[in-house]
Amino acid sequence: MSQSQDREAGGEAKGHALFVRVTHWINALAVFIMIGSGWRIYDASPLFNFRFPPDLTIGGWLAGALAWHFAAMWLLVANGVAYLAYGFVSGRFWRGLPRIPPSSAYRDPRPSWATLTRHEIGAYNPVQRVLYTGVVALLILLVASGVAVWKPVQFQHLAALFGGYEGARHAHFYAMAALCAFIALHVTLAFFADGVLRSMITGRPPTAAASGE
Repeated sequence: MSQSQDREAGGEAKGHALFVRVTHWINALAVFIMIGSGWRIYDASPLFNFRFPPDLTIGGWLAGALAWHFAAMWLLVANGVAYLAYGFVSGRFWRGLPRIPPSSAYRDPRPSWATLTRHEIGAYNPVQRVLYTGVVALLILLVASGVAVWKPVQFQHLAALFGGYEGARHAHFYAMAALCAFIALHVTLAFFADGVLRSMITGRPPTAAASGE
């Protein structure tokens, strides 16, 4: 096994690999910029009867917000492709995935619940698999609807999938709202899981990070 893997052959726990940590925080930065600049773009032509406070937006004005938004979008796409390639090539996405026979949940729900709530670096429990698969699909939806809003004539077939320009705008807004909800849940769970947040920063195993070793 390579050093980038999250668990050694002997079973000794390891922290997040450097590549995972770097791409994670690049994603976080790109998403933060896209949300903040997106709110400023929304304020220029709101869909609903409210606007986001200017102090919570990025870009200062519409042209500036658009520049920040597209720069962050391409950063997110490039970084996402790199992360997905790493995940598939290294085997990170399927190594150690828990297998729970569906019938076991009916016979005795306790083992299934323990597996659902257990966090182990390098292994995705069912809840994480659903959430992370969903957020990847959400990011794809955001990029696709964003491109349809950006160039509705040049990408008219893409825009048609959303029911036209206005449909693409609504899809983009709702996907953004769902992404904000995911981020709130993700950050909350990271704070409650001992050492997980520090591990994503330092690379040390969660147990060592939590104990301050």
